Amino acid sequence: MQVLVRDNNIDQALRILKKKMQREGLFREFKARSSYEKPSEKRVREKAEAVRRQRKLQRKKLQREGLLPGPKKAARPSR
Repeated sequence: MQVLVRDNNIDQALRILKKKMQREGLFREFKARSSYEKPSEKRVREKAEAVRRQRKLQRKKLQREGLLPGPKKAARPSR
């Protein structure tokens, strides 16, 4: 993973690095590896993740077809 530092702005580069790590799921993996997870707990967690993914895909499909309202957009304050 690589992040370019522009104009010696370390804070911005660090923020970008954290965002990339979050997207890749590294923080979740670090937390999972910090302690032992029993095989039965792992099965339960993976099954719950699969169910959550399927529901999300189904919800997005229904939104595309117009059967469900889309996500609410945040109201921007007027300037």
